[in-house]
Amino acid sequence: MRRIVLVALAAVLALIGFIAIRDVRRGYRTTRGFRVERFTLRSRLVGRDLHEVLVVPRGGGRRRPLLVFLHGRSSSASSNLSQPLFDELHRLGDRAPVVFLPDGGDHSYWHDRRDGRWGAYVLREAIPEALRRARADPRRVAIGGISMGGFGALDLPRLAPGRFCAVGAHAAALWTSGGETPAGAFDDAEDFARHDLIGLARTRTLTNAPVWIDVGRDDPFAQADTTLAEELRARGERVAFHLHGGGHGGFAGRMPEYLRWYAARLARC
Repeated sequence: MRRIVLVALAAVLALIGFIAIRDVRRGYRTTRGFRVERFTLRSRLVGRDLHEVLVVPRGGGRRRPLLVFLHGRSSSASSNLSQPLFDELHRLGDRAPVVFLPDGGDHSYWHDRRDGRWGAYVLREAIPEALRRARADPRRVAIGGISMGGFGALDLPRLAPGRFCAVGAHAAALWTSGGETPAGAFDDAEDFARHDLIGLARTRTLTNAPVWIDVGRDDPFAQADTTLAEELRARGERVAFHLHGGGHGGFAGRMPEYLRWYAARLARC
């Protein structure tokens, strides 16, 4: 009997350990009733299979707004799944959007380049497929992202005027010159020039949607992000700029604040 009890206890402890390791790896313990739907999109524009994630409220996403949230460099679509995300979506209730997490590869920086038309893929393939699957409202779509994703969230709206109700850039990966960029971010100097958001903001409107930009004081992108916010404001664009403590991190902890802002803007769209 003692042996049976010890074996049973070992099995329970192993299960607890497995659950704990699983939760650490995936970044959350419970989805609070939201469905995490993973699907593969065969992209003609990028020329590969891409692994996408949808977070859909209980009861489905019909007529809900859609938040497109872009991941950072060397991350995956699942990297932004976290307990704070699910907790805040639960608190938002009927105002919670469907959250779409597309796959941007390792270092696409979400723009058209030699190895694929990553920007066009998001606008012409990924978002339409997410709307179709979730049955979300195509007229209420917001876009945001972290680091590399923050760059993409600022770059894509200028290519699709009027498409997005709100734009969020969280510690966006920005540079004031091509010489500052890391290897792989752009194909060459010409590629950087086509997507030099700070330079472009000095001569044209990037988006007519409300913009949120936040960055840490010790973040290496703090100066460039601040400069872009100033340039956008100088052109009359609606920008909420937040400089917080810390460096390039802590995004999961700020996710509730981000989601509340997106939900409020989508409700007014």
